Amino acid sequence: MPNNKYNQEPPIYRSKRRRKKKSNFWPMFLLLCAFVIAAVAGALFASSVLFEKPAKPEKANLMTAKDKIIVMIMGVDEREGDVGRSDTLMVATLDPKKKKAALLSIPRDTRVKIKGYGFDKINAAYAYGGHELTRDTVEDLIGVHMEHHILINIKSFKKIIDAIGGVDINVEKRMYYEDVWDDDGGLLIDLQPGLQHMDGDTAITYVRYRDEEGDIGRIRRQQKFMQAVMDKVTSPAIIPRIPSIIKEVVGSVQTDLSVKQLIEFATSLKDAQKSGLQAEMLPGKPMYIDGVSYWIPDLGKLRTTVANTLDTTLDKNLRDDLAEDTREYEESIPNNARELNAEEAREIYRHENTEDIERAKQITKRESTDEKLRKDPYEIEESSVKQEPVVQETKPKTKGPTPSPTVPSAGKTAN
Repeated sequence: MPNNKYNQEPPIYRSKRRRKKKSNFWPMFLLLCAFVIAAVAGALFASSVLFEKPAKPEKANLMTAKDKIIVMIMGVDEREGDVGRSDTLMVATLDPKKKKAALLSIPRDTRVKIKGYGFDKINAAYAYGGHELTRDTVEDLIGVHMEHHILINIKSFKKIIDAIGGVDINVEKRMYYEDVWDDDGGLLIDLQPGLQHMDGDTAITYVRYRDEEGDIGRIRRQQKFMQAVMDKVTSPAIIPRIPSIIKEVVGSVQTDLSVKQLIEFATSLKDAQKSGLQAEMLPGKPMYIDGVSYWIPDLGKLRTTVANTLDTTLDKNLRDDLAEDTREYEESIPNNARELNAEEAREIYRHENTEDIERAKQITKRESTDEKLRKDPYEIEESSVKQEPVVQETKPKTKGPTPSPTVPSAGKTAN
């Protein structure tokens, strides 16, 4: 059993029954919450949402960001009886002087080393040790000290989008998906292509849609949605709605940013909107390991990209650490691991979606029959219960050959 400072044993974060496809976090929702809270932090509700914590000592050999704000943003899907996982994870780097902002999206399937638990998907870190272990894991991955964090529960997503009056999205293609295992009463995604105004209910289906590109395609849509919401929340028309929006946000956010830092954070986001938001995804490739799909990061490209964003360089110590981390990571990948090309990855995701849809239809049909039986087992329609064909036997007459049994004609079921 792993020995670590976070948990003496891994919590049970998955029930025995088949869980739904994990819901995702929606990057602009997270930034919207931070932006709105910062905009009214000096006047409304700030004391009930914000909390201060002692500064965490920095690790050795981590890149630093002078005159920049680095914030780890987590969206956590916490449900009853479930510890939850960080199903969206981003690192925001803000440069108030240059009025620039960069977002690094980390796929939830990214394979990382979690202290005390070995290699696992990065979204498991929150289940094992909360935001502290998640922050340690992200720091080890990208090689940068996470100065602050913002943690948001996704339950208020629809209310937030409705509070800002919805968003306009050009849906790029036909999107259809259904999931009867969803804990919120089932999920149905049914969107037609074209420009449309989305309320909270519709928007949540758009950002959760998973096609043959899997998590990578979903991140692209999330970034597209992020830009649409950013346009909305920075428009003059949103100002009168700030009080109602903050009522939806309060209680859903935890952060160690001070009121002053939040205001600076929001101001930087608004200024960066004018020059464009630099949005990137963790560089890497898809791989299959022991029957599980992972996103395998390219540590060299990752840390070089991060260094450029921070306007710094990798000194000798950082380069040595990168070489050691890369060696350890490559050695951890088993021999049976297989890299997936783009077509193979799409086929796997397409197959998973098809299986889920067909399984959902069968579950729905079975649950419908069970519900009828619970209501009145004597009035259930015969058509809802599968019956085996009945073979009628006739007693042979005293004379003559024995007649053949009566068999229902093809395509019909005997009564």
